[in-house]
Amino acid sequence: MAIDKALYQAPVGIEEAAAMESPIEIEIEDPESVTIGLDGLEIQIEPEPESEEDFNANLAEYLDDGTLTELCNDLIGDFDSDISSRKDWIQTYVDGLELLGLKIEERAEPWEGACGVYHPMLSEALVKFQAETMMSIFPASGPVKTLVIGKDTPEKKDAAERVREDMNYQLTEIMPEYRPETERMLWGLGLAGNAFKKVYYDPNLERQVAMFVPAEDMVVPYGAPSLEAAERVTHVMRKNENEIRKLQVSGFYRDIDLGEPNNTLDEVEKKIAEKLGFKATTDDRYKLLEMHVNLDLEGYEHKDEDGKPTGIALPYVVTIEKGTQNVLSIRRNWDPNDETCQKRQHFVHYGYIPGFGFYYFGLIHLIGAYRDWE
Repeated sequence: MAIDKALYQAPVGIEEAAAMESPIEIEIEDPESVTIGLDGLEIQIEPEPESEEDFNANLAEYLDDGTLTELCNDLIGDFDSDISSRKDWIQTYVDGLELLGLKIEERAEPWEGACGVYHPMLSEALVKFQAETMMSIFPASGPVKTLVIGKDTPEKKDAAERVREDMNYQLTEIMPEYRPETERMLWGLGLAGNAFKKVYYDPNLERQVAMFVPAEDMVVPYGAPSLEAAERVTHVMRKNENEIRKLQVSGFYRDIDLGEPNNTLDEVEKKIAEKLGFKATTDDRYKLLEMHVNLDLEGYEHKDEDGKPTGIALPYVVTIEKGTQNVLSIRRNWDPNDETCQKRQHFVHYGYIPGFGFYYFGLIHLIGAYRDWE
């Protein structure tokens, strides 16, 4: 029986083993791509492909400055046109604020020392509407009520009760701003005829919030029938430097230098401040335009089944700092599982008396004509 001597041969040393091995050839043409040659065998090491950006990513981080500048100029031009189209409505609202009598004025017309008292009819109507409505929609048991749809079973009743209790807990305990924001909303609703609630997740608070948005800070194009059908909805926001910085550090906004706030109040904002008893020409906060708009972004086009662009504009939320005209964020505004890419709605529109278009009539419009009694 033959015995293989190799089985009993003493281990070779390190130097001998190195001499017996074939040389390894390493070729580097691209620092990110390495080729290793070993006994005629080539091993290619390629860098891992970059993963696609998250669906909720800030697309402004991926677009070049030229594209962002062009987009910003177009959107600000559209916003200015929307502001101009509702100028008369805003003027009526501003003039109506004087009827509340919140500011005591010394009159010189029609004579020196003339009486500057306004009839409290408008204020009384507002207070009554706000108080009665608040009692109705926010009882002691909580604002949420549930209704069982279909056959009423003990299981459905228990589930509805759990939902009611949890929702009331969320609105009264977790969201302390919900009740005061609702009271402010009712005041603005009765006065201007329009009020809005913005429901969203706040990355700073790390929870959902429901904030009141005054009618003057919600801008839509002329002819828009509703929030859902509006081609463009702009929420005018004001944030201080620390609030902006928090959102930049968290990655929600682009981390760019905005400089000092340069927010000069326009004529409407000055008049609103004046009617409320304030004298202001500038605001030390940044003025942001959060525009919910349909766009056909290059590189992110809507495509058909064959992968060809269709030219269909998709819903996005674009946030612009008005003073510096810098784009802070661009985010997709539809559900990733929705093949039709329907716009996600973040606002709720409350109306007082239906009018002829998007904006409703308020008490200012209904009884404001009685102000000229001279």
